[in-house]
Amino acid sequence: MISVIENPQKPSRQGTDPLTLEQMLAYFHVPAVSVAAIRDFKIDWAKAWGVADVETGEKTTEKTLFQAASISKPVAAMASLRAIQDGRFGLDQDISTILKSWTLPDHPFGGGLAVTPRMLLSHTSGTGDGFGFPGYEPDAPLPTLQQILDGEAPANRGPVRLVRPALSAFHYSGGGSTIQQLALTDAVGRPYRELVREWVLDPIGMSDSSVDLPLPDALKVRTTRAHDGWGRAMNVKYHVYPEAAAAALWTTPTDLAKFAIEVQQTLAGRSTRVLSRTMMQEMVTPVGVGPYAAGFAIARTGEGWYFSHGGGNWGFKCRLVAHRAKGYGAAVMTNGDNGEIVVTEIIERVARAYGWDTLDKPMLR
Repeated sequence: MISVIENPQKPSRQGTDPLTLEQMLAYFHVPAVSVAAIRDFKIDWAKAWGVADVETGEKTTEKTLFQAASISKPVAAMASLRAIQDGRFGLDQDISTILKSWTLPDHPFGGGLAVTPRMLLSHTSGTGDGFGFPGYEPDAPLPTLQQILDGEAPANRGPVRLVRPALSAFHYSGGGSTIQQLALTDAVGRPYRELVREWVLDPIGMSDSSVDLPLPDALKVRTTRAHDGWGRAMNVKYHVYPEAAAAALWTTPTDLAKFAIEVQQTLAGRSTRVLSRTMMQEMVTPVGVGPYAAGFAIARTGEGWYFSHGGGNWGFKCRLVAHRAKGYGAAVMTNGDNGEIVVTEIIERVARAYGWDTLDKPMLR
């Protein structure tokens, strides 16, 4: 299967099909890509191509860490749902009754519904920031979550505020994820990084993942560098993100595949390592406004329903996608601003090779 993915596609539909995977990286100026494929609720294979850092020429391996960017959000959602399962607060509870260290201004907006964790996790709360967080250079002063939410120095973005009634529309909001992160830590009284490690990463076996800032030394030495759209090294190795729930996860495609498999296995009634089946269904059941559930985007492709999340930080692009009921999926991570094109093509190649939700016979090994 690896050979099928990395070599020219047959039959060729033109576009990038005539290119090998390494030729694709060169053409789109993406230094490296790392991939993990899921089959039958297991990791079928994992492999990396290219260099982790164009300045050093260090080769990328399947153990090299990339920034997951917004794929941090479903990991954060799982931690919040664990707290809900443990009775710390409710999925449909007024967020103002959960927050202790900060108050959401103008809430509820226009006399509408109260904002809840479900709305924050599905981007339907009415927050209007609409921006992705650009991160900070590693030696820059970092803002607190409260400073981020109020847009106060040293935060580098404006305040997170409500601009429409809750549940009136879908509007992607990293600020909403940050509000939910603060609510989680306020309710439990422990640092976010500890909760994610204890409740999500460790039980699933995601040993090559971290939201710590700074990263542990054992993981830091295996990180990739951020690169621009021409494949050139950025002025610093990477940016850091105090907005941990929205953007701070460092991981590998293998660990992201483990995360997706845990969702699949729990939905199939074969695991309760993190969440019950009933609670896990909240991560894949759209709230009724927009495409998001409490954590993942949900979409139909062909005859199948998939849960997924993409990510784009400064110099990194990635995506995780998996079937709602069947045991297949893929995680793809790159270290270049042009990586989204490569990510999309590789996922399409994996889907064709394995025959995702088609009547066509999958390619033979």
